[in-house]
Amino acid sequence: MFERAHALLQGKVSDVAAGMRRSATRQGISQEARAPVDKCADYLLKNKERFDYAKVLASGWPIATGIIEGACRQLVKDRMDLTGARWSLDGAEEVLRLRSLRASGLVNEYMALHHRQERQRNYGSVPQNEDIKLAT
Repeated sequence: MFERAHALLQGKVSDVAAGMRRSATRQGISQEARAPVDKCADYLLKNKERFDYAKVLASGWPIATGIIEGACRQLVKDRMDLTGARWSLDGAEEVLRLRSLRASGLVNEYMALHHRQERQRNYGSVPQNEDIKLAT
C-alpha cells in the first residue's frame, strides 16, 4: 500500500489504478468483492487532474487534510456550532465569507471595494481618490 501512496504522490495515477485492478484480477476475487476496487480505480482516473500531487508538493502547497480541517474548525465550527444558534443558509454563508476575509487579512480591501460598488450603484459615480480604511 505504501508503494501505491508513493506512486500517487509522484503523479502516477493511471499506474496505481491499473495496479489495483491487476491485483484484484490476480487474486481472483469475486465480482462483488472487486466492485469497491473498480470504483476506487474509476474515481482515481476520473479525477486524475486533481491528483497532481507532484505539482502541489513542488509548489509547497499542503496536501494534508489536517490544515484544511483546522481551517474548517476555526472558520466554520467555532462560529456556527454555538449552543442555541440558528442560521439560515444565506446568513451562515455571509458570516463565513466575512470570517474568511478577516482570517486572510483582506477585509480592508473587500470593504473598500464594497463601498465603491455601493456608491456606483446608488449614485452612478465613484470618486477616484477615495480609499476607505478600517481599523483592525
